[in-house]
Parts: sequence; C-alpha cells; structure tokens
Amino acid sequence: MCAAETSSKSAAAFRTISEVSGDLDVPQHVLRFWETKFPQVKPLKRAGRRRYYRPEDLKILRQIKDLLYKDGYTIKGVQKLFKEGALKANASLDEEKSVPKRTTNEKKTNNTNDEKSLVNQVLGLSPKSQKEVLDELKSIRALLG
Repeated sequence: MCAAETSSKSAAAFRTISEVSGDLDVPQHVLRFWETKFPQVKPLKRAGRRRYYRPEDLKILRQIKDLLYKDGYTIKGVQKLFKEGALKANASLDEEKSVPKRTTNEKKTNNTNDEKSLVNQVLGLSPKSQKEVLDELKSIRALLG
C-alpha cells in the first residue's frame, strides 16, 4: 500500500506497518527495530502477529525519525530524551519544540569547555549526560594513546 492510499483514511484510523513505512519513508525493518528500542511505540498485534499502529504511535515515530535523521540524535540520545521527560509518548509534534536544541554560540574558555560544548552541540544532552559522555570519551582517548 502506498502513502497516497493512507491519506484517504481517518486520522484516528489504525495503520499497517506498510502504510506507516510509506508515510514516514522508512523501511519496515527500521520500524520493527525502533519498537525494540522505544517501548513508547506499542502497535496493536492481531492474529498472525500483524501490526496495527495507533495515531499516537505514528506521532511518536515521527518524533523519533525527526530527532534521528534531521536533528542528528543517536538512539541513546532519543531514549534519554524520553527518559528525562523532554519527550512525551502522547506529545504532539508542536510540543516537541521543548526538546533541547544544540547551540553554537556558547562561550568557550578552556579545553574542557570546548569538549563539553561539542558534546552538547552534537548530542543535545543534559549537563549530567554530557559529563557521562565526556568521561567515556576521555577514557576512550586514554585507551587509544
């Protein structure tokens, strides 16, 4: 089924994985993978294990896709946003604007601040998460010599 066919459905209608895949322009296997990584996505599974996505699932999947593909977040980064409450499972796309955005005009005073700023810009993480990532990067750097 192509994306054009899904537009004739009601906004409240459940959608199959092929319809969602076409609407989001994401392969079906990616949607199945996201289900394993994001418990917020809970399609109804009927006899024969066929998936039916609710409108709420579609909103969450759009958020996930935008954060991963447009905003450059990692899967772990998006998971942290859900965990920290920056994203809500039933949030509309307009409410997503509360997600912390990467900044480019932070004042840099020393090497540590440069690294923290870079982590913040790339991942859009909270200060606590930034420190965890920075510590991990430092340990990797030490292992590499």
